[in-house]
Amino acid sequence: MSDATVESAKRAAAQQAVKDHFDPSATNVGIGSGTTIVYVVEAIKAVSTNPAIRFIPTGYQSRQVIVQAGLTPVAFDSLPENTMFDVAFDGADEVDAELNCIKGGGACLFQEKLVAERARKFVCVADYRKKQDRLLTVWPTIPIEVAPIAVPTVLKGLRTLGSDGPKLRTTLLEKSGPLKTDQDFFIVDAPFKTLLCESDVKAGKGKGDGSDGTWEVNKLSQAIKALTGVLEVGIFSGLNGPDAEAIRSTDGVSAVTSGQKPVAVYFGMQDGSVEVRTAK
Repeated sequence: MSDATVESAKRAAAQQAVKDHFDPSATNVGIGSGTTIVYVVEAIKAVSTNPAIRFIPTGYQSRQVIVQAGLTPVAFDSLPENTMFDVAFDGADEVDAELNCIKGGGACLFQEKLVAERARKFVCVADYRKKQDRLLTVWPTIPIEVAPIAVPTVLKGLRTLGSDGPKLRTTLLEKSGPLKTDQDFFIVDAPFKTLLCESDVKAGKGKGDGSDGTWEVNKLSQAIKALTGVLEVGIFSGLNGPDAEAIRSTDGVSAVTSGQKPVAVYFGMQDGSVEVRTAK
């Protein structure tokens, strides 16, 4: 498919997602990173340029997109800790049948997860290439944000978990050295075998804990996050926003429970249509 087809698919998905989930009377709206988000902001601008709406970017690129659209950007860490966002829009590198996502191809995964977890609902916008049944079907690696001093330790840990050839991501010009995130951390890209969903483990398709060579999405994310030196993992899994809110409202012990998964994923398709996957 041509580049024009892909861009048209992104725009169609963004327009439908904004139509369904953006409220012009919103107070706080999270804006993710990547090429698809340009079309999300474009669609939002067409509906409202209300300066009272605060748009929270996940990095430098998304802040520039917000500013260029004439909207009002606000830094994540400038908001009170109890501030919830009405909605957050972001893209993904790959999405599975249970709405788990891989993100971090653009190296903004840490701030993207901060924003997604603060949103009452996270809405993912993508093109047809990202629509898969299982993670690591086409997208080759899991992006991981790592403290520079801990890179050797994390690489060793990833190999122990079963990653075949995890690598430190470099800039386009390798002589410039490793790519740095907005936190001045590095990105390690770790390949693994195609990941299982929770339903696969329940169906007996693998243990999903690494002991038999299979990993389930949530368990692998937790295992990687537990490696000393890892800031964040580019797997967005577990609860979504409404499910997390339901737990917080009934269980005080779970007050810090946050949602990472989208409530819906909008895929722009080759024929110009939009397919929507929603939480079951």
